[in-house]
Amino acid sequence: MASHSIAVAGGGPAGLATALLLHRAGHRITVFERFVQPHPIGSGLMLQPTGLAVLQELGLAAEIVSLGQRIERLFGRVLPSTRIILDVRYRALGNNAFGLAVHRAALFDPLFQAAKRDGIAIETGCSITGLTRDNGGRPSLVAGDGRIFGAFDLVVDAMGVRSPLAPLARGELAYGALWTTLSWPQGLFDAHALEQRYRKASIMVGVLPIGRRPGSPTAETAFFWSIKPEHYDAWRAAGLDLWKKEVRALWPETAPLLDAIVDADQMTLARYSHHTLARPFAQRLVIVGDSAHAASPQLGQGANMALLDARALALALRDSEDIAAALRRYAALRRWHVRFYQYLSALFTPFYQSDSSVLPLLRDWLVAPSTRLPLARNIVAGMVAGVILDPRGRLELTKAMRWR
Repeated sequence: MASHSIAVAGGGPAGLATALLLHRAGHRITVFERFVQPHPIGSGLMLQPTGLAVLQELGLAAEIVSLGQRIERLFGRVLPSTRIILDVRYRALGNNAFGLAVHRAALFDPLFQAAKRDGIAIETGCSITGLTRDNGGRPSLVAGDGRIFGAFDLVVDAMGVRSPLAPLARGELAYGALWTTLSWPQGLFDAHALEQRYRKASIMVGVLPIGRRPGSPTAETAFFWSIKPEHYDAWRAAGLDLWKKEVRALWPETAPLLDAIVDADQMTLARYSHHTLARPFAQRLVIVGDSAHAASPQLGQGANMALLDARALALALRDSEDIAAALRRYAALRRWHVRFYQYLSALFTPFYQSDSSVLPLLRDWLVAPSTRLPLARNIVAGMVAGVILDPRGRLELTKAMRWR
């Protein structure tokens, strides 16, 4: 296998996982990160068996599992009836199947510390805005302050949904969410479940236990509320008291969480978009994670898909010394899994976040009852776990989960 000089643009989980896998395969890696001090952005996320398998390959799964919270069930009730319309149980996939909810820091920090231990070069304070190529087609990265880094044999774009290296028409979704991280309220919610409440498809509130941050003994929860980004300014102007009154009326048990929110700045607005690159590579440029395929968080696949991309790229470069052939192989390894889950996300998101009055009726009276059938329970659990068209076999990942 040839050793290549590779630039990884983006120091989030997608970029760090890619850098680790490629560095350990013998490539010369430099990570470029826009922040002076790399740090995670956002609140909680779900790691599925697919993403955990990549983290096991990196030797980091046990550490991350020790920080996170094992999730065995996802369920939601429709209001005002409180009837359960979402009930997904991982045990349908086997007695030891589970998801793992983590604070983003519990994923980022082990990856970042591993990169530092491995001696991977990390250039901070580099806001990458584009690339240029030499006469041989080798790319260099261009920073916003005019600095040029390179040339490299290959550039990996791991800069996320708004990457300047992969410009495309992105489908901005109508609904986003307000997120915050709070101390876990003992005894009020199921410690092993993502719980949600819905009113039609325009209102959704959720509670997700996410375990601990590195170095902290405090168990935390991610609390979220669906909102259209265009309504965010009006939400702030109306004040917290009016919003809290609405949430308490919908879900009285959230009162202790709401009491801990004393400033609107505690709630972070997340915007979502949906796009999929038909070809996630160009000449000596490869695109991983949300830069290549972004979707709403309804299926909880974002970080897992990025980790799988990193593994696929490492295998493709291992199996071919020709970079162009390796990038074609990378795309082939990920094509059907990515397309399937992007389709599922586009299909199901409007049932849970939209202005439709018809789709929530179909959800409540047709889709929800059908998922209680034995075969359907297994299929829905497999969809949530990311193992429909299971990519772990072709990516040479173990399917065994050996942690608590």
